[in-house]
Amino acid sequence: MTPEQHQQLQGHVSEIAKLLYTDAEAKGLPMGNLSEIEMAVRSQLLRHVSPELGIFLSKQLSAQTQATDEG
Repeated sequence: MTPEQHQQLQGHVSEIAKLLYTDAEAKGLPMGNLSEIEMAVRSQLLRHVSPELGIFLSKQLSAQTQATDEG
């Protein structure tokens, strides 16, 4: 990863963190200690982030497979 890509990634992660924090507060998720924060973050990552990553990666694989089949 280039330094520019790393910086861009950090910016996106920061924005995602802000969104997840706001969502956790709105839903009243317990976040009074490190353990509760970890549980809230894991829950949100599984619910919101991981599925989107999976969809993106599946589309990338499908496009690669299709290109290989056509080539």
